Amino acid sequence: MKTFQALRQAQRATFRSLGIFVRDVGHGLLEISHNTLALVGLAVEAGNLLAVVSDQEAVARATAADPSALSREQASVARWIARRYKVAPEPISRIVQEAWSIGQRAGLDPTLILAIMAVESSFNPFAQSSVGAQGLMQVMTRVHDDKYEAFGGIHAAFDPVSNLRVGVQVLKECIARAGSLQEGLRFYVGASQQETDGGYAGRVLAEQAHLRSVANGKTVPVTVSNQPATPAAKDAPADPAGPAPAVTPDRVALLARDNR
Repeated sequence: MKTFQALRQAQRATFRSLGIFVRDVGHGLLEISHNTLALVGLAVEAGNLLAVVSDQEAVARATAADPSALSREQASVARWIARRYKVAPEPISRIVQEAWSIGQRAGLDPTLILAIMAVESSFNPFAQSSVGAQGLMQVMTRVHDDKYEAFGGIHAAFDPVSNLRVGVQVLKECIARAGSLQEGLRFYVGASQQETDGGYAGRVLAEQAHLRSVANGKTVPVTVSNQPATPAAKDAPADPAGPAPAVTPDRVALLARDNR
């Protein structure tokens, strides 16, 4: 009888131990499941966060802006340029914004900066001249390669904002060295040692005058010529983009000497 009771107690103890074991295993599996789901959830959230950050970085990198976000004068200029040079208003809006911003910092009229881009490249960020001037402001990249280091190297010449910023640096140096805006433009186009700049400065200043008028709320036809008012130019047909900028054979050498 005692042996039978002992066996029953042993059996009960075994069942209790087995029950505890099964319960613990079940709790462990449940905990693992919860942790796994939590990890999956964290992974999904991390992926979503990275996607948002990537989207924000892409937006920050994009050379475009909503024209409605510009000031009145900036928006007027952006719309006029877009129609005149047949380019999209969003990237031009970004360029106009940048011209206003950097013009204020550099002490240059933003309409002057935009006028140079108009005459030099007709707002084509991938333009390249026969002597190697590149981008919106037709900067001589191999002459001013050091100025592009802050923007990641010489390939930044084809990034509109980077090219604009480097071009403004070069323009400031040219004006400071020449002592006046008119002569500074001659330096900028590489004609400082020439008898004439081929009408380059006159075209830039004429285009700037149009842009100033637009910024001031005046109506300016998009077909207006940027030729200076000279007897020879009075009968010339209007060309929205204007003739190609004066490029003298020694522009590379002149810029290398004058602007380094």
